Amino acid sequence: MARKPNFILAHPAFSRVRTPHFDAMFRVIRRSRCGSINRIFRQYSDSPSAEPLRVCVVGSGPAGCYAAEKMLKRYETARVDVIDRLATPFGLVRSGVAPDHPETKIVLNQFTRVCRHERCSFLGNISLGSSVSLPELQDLYHVVILAYGAESDRALGIQGEDLAGIYSAREFVWWYNGHPDCSDFNPDLKDIEIVVILGQGNVALDAARILLRPTEELSCTDIANHAIVSLRESSVRKVKMAGRRGPAQAACTAKELREVLGINDLRINIKESDLVTTPADEEVLKNDRIRRRVYELLSKAVASKSSGDNSSQRELEFIFFRKPNMFLDSNDRPGHVSAVQFEKTALRDDGSGKQMAIGTGEFEDTECQMVLKSIGYKSISVKGLPFDHRAGVVPNTRGRVLSDASGNSAVPVEGLYVCGWLKRGPTGIIATNLYCAEETVSSISEDIDRGVLARSSQKPGTAGLLELLGSRDVRVVPYSGWEKIDAEEKRLGALQNKPREKLTTWNELLRVAGA
Repeated sequence: MARKPNFILAHPAFSRVRTPHFDAMFRVIRRSRCGSINRIFRQYSDSPSAEPLRVCVVGSGPAGCYAAEKMLKRYETARVDVIDRLATPFGLVRSGVAPDHPETKIVLNQFTRVCRHERCSFLGNISLGSSVSLPELQDLYHVVILAYGAESDRALGIQGEDLAGIYSAREFVWWYNGHPDCSDFNPDLKDIEIVVILGQGNVALDAARILLRPTEELSCTDIANHAIVSLRESSVRKVKMAGRRGPAQAACTAKELREVLGINDLRINIKESDLVTTPADEEVLKNDRIRRRVYELLSKAVASKSSGDNSSQRELEFIFFRKPNMFLDSNDRPGHVSAVQFEKTALRDDGSGKQMAIGTGEFEDTECQMVLKSIGYKSISVKGLPFDHRAGVVPNTRGRVLSDASGNSAVPVEGLYVCGWLKRGPTGIIATNLYCAEETVSSISEDIDRGVLARSSQKPGTAGLLELLGSRDVRVVPYSGWEKIDAEEKRLGALQNKPREKLTTWNELLRVAGA
C-alpha cells in the first residue's frame, strides 16, 4: 500500500522552497520528541513569496511588543518571532503591574493584536543562553532585538544583607503576581509586624499598598491565590518606607502616592520637620510639576492626620534623610534580621545642580522583622553580548549594540539591537518603551537603507530556530499554548469572582499549554 504523502510537504505553497536541506530539516522536526514543535512548524512555516526580513525579538514585555509592532508596520515583508523565557507573554504587564491596577493592563489588548498578527509568532519557554545562544540567533535572523528587561536586583553591599527576612521588592512583586520563579517564595507574614521598605519609588509604594490594603479589596483582583492566603493571615501593622533624600526629591508619582494615602483606616506618619524646604528644594519644586504634586500630597497627609490612638490601626511611615548602614541580626532568631541601622543624611549640591545625600555620621536603629529592598532592578548579560556591568545596560547608540562597553573603539554589531530597560536602564513607565522602541526601529531602518545591514542573504528564521530547538528537546510554547493558559486562568478566576486565577508553577503552565 502506497504511503500517504505528508499534507504539508505536498502543499503547492512549498513547491518553490523545498530543497534537500528543507526536507531533511522537516524530518528532524517530525522525529522530535517535542510534539509542540510539529504543531508550531505547521502554523508558522514561511510562504514562498519574496525573501522576508527575518526578525527575532527576545522578550515579550512592553519593549519587545512595541518593537515587534513597529517592525511589522514598517516592513511588509518582515517575519517577526517574539521569543520569551517564560511560557506566558507580556512581561512586566503580567508579572510587574500591581493586581489592583487593571486599568494599566489595558495595553494587553494592543500587545495581543501584535502577537496574533499573521506575520508574528510568539514562542515561549525559550531561554537565551541555554535553549539557544545569541550567536545562533544572529545566524538565523537578519535582525535580533534584545528586549528581555531586568530580571535581577541591585545589591546594597552592606553588612547583614544575607540575613533571612531580607528580600528584593522584585521577588515580593513576582510573588503576589504569580510569577513561576517565585511560586515557592514564602515571606511568612503571620509572624511579621513591622516591615521596612528601602526606597520610595512606585515599586516601593506598590509593595506597601499590597501589605496594608484590606484583603477583601484585593481578593477580587488577579492577585495570586497563595499571596491572598498569606495576606489574610498577615500580622503586619506597620510599614516604614525609607529614602536617602527628602520629600522634595521623592521618586514616586502622584497617582501611586495618592492611592496608598487613600487606604481606608490607615494612619500616615511623617515628621513635619522633614517637610521644611531649602532654597534648593524650592527650585526643584518650582521646575518639576510631578515632584511638586508629590510634595503637596505628603504635606496634606501630615496636616490631616488623625490625633486618635487606635492600636489596631495599620500605619505607614515615611522616613526621609536616612540611608541603610547595616542590617542587625536577631538575638531571639539568630540569622534573621531584627533591625536596620540607618545613617542620617544631609543634602549637598554635587556641582551639577543635583542634590546628593551625604552621611552625617549619626546613626539610629529601626526595628523590623522583614526588609524589602526597592533600590532598582538589574539586567543580566548572556554569553557573547557586550555589557556594561557598572551601568547594568548593553552599550549602544540609539539602540545599535556596540562591540565594546568602554566605548573607545566600539563599533556597531551588525544586525544586533537593544530596546527597553536593557538599553536605557530600569527607568520610565510602560509608555516610555514606545518611544524607546521607535528609536531602535529607526536605527534599524537607517542601517537597512544605507546598506549597513545586509538583507540579501537568506536566513532560516522560524524554521531554523524550531529545527534547532527540536534537536534539543526544548518544550516550546506557541501563542496557541498561551491561549490555553489564558482560557484556563479565566475559567478558574470566574469560579472565585476574579478576572483570572493565575497558574503559578512551571509544571502547571507547561501542562495546560500542552508543551
